[in-house]
Amino acid sequence: MEENEITPLTREDQILSELKQLKRLFTVMLGTEDLPAPEKFSRTAIIKASSEFKKMQAARGEWVSSGDVDKVIKHAPYNPAKILIEEFQFKNYFKRGSTYYFKRTDLIDLNKELKKRNINLKTYSDLLQDKEKFQKYIDSISSPERNKKQRRFKIPEGLENIFSEPYSPPNENLVRNEINSLWEEFERFGLSEYIDLYYKNTYASFKYLYYWDRYLDPKIKKQSKQWCEKFNYAQTALKKIIELK
Repeated sequence: MEENEITPLTREDQILSELKQLKRLFTVMLGTEDLPAPEKFSRTAIIKASSEFKKMQAARGEWVSSGDVDKVIKHAPYNPAKILIEEFQFKNYFKRGSTYYFKRTDLIDLNKELKKRNINLKTYSDLLQDKEKFQKYIDSISSPERNKKQRRFKIPEGLENIFSEPYSPPNENLVRNEINSLWEEFERFGLSEYIDLYYKNTYASFKYLYYWDRYLDPKIKKQSKQWCEKFNYAQTALKKIIELK
């Protein structure tokens, strides 16, 4: 056997040595080199390392925090996490503490689609909040408020046959005439300057701008808000009438 020839046993020892070195480097990467052997590669350690790796990725710019989304999508609302996850079903994100992180490349693609469809994310967020507020108003006047602190229930003795059918819906033409009258008012007073229309012109929202609001004529502001309420109420009534047909 030549002097420099490596025997199979020597090769095996070399491979085992390299594996041990890789294993040791892996524990350093996981931050578990000082832990007992059973804990070095535990599920907890790996999850922690994964979390740290995501944090490192965020630092490199691959992930965008919720507070920096407006640097990718210019017109993002103050807190964009809810609308991105609930309305646009954004998938590539993770949460660290109270902060959400979103995949930058996906935000860029979403921004392109929003521009293509002429959608301002901040305006859409405001619209959803306005619709939710209006729906709460409708619910509050159509159903009695219930006291959650009361006992589950107690039916008075002998109480029965208390029932009422809702009265007939208003004539459809009556509601449509009110909507037409509102449209005439909209055109006559140039309310398009102060009101936005959505969902094929069936929902109205007042254009509230914080930095100009104090300079707006109070009469115009009141008129615009009242118009929105009347218009949305009439459109809701018309929708219910059509549903009953």
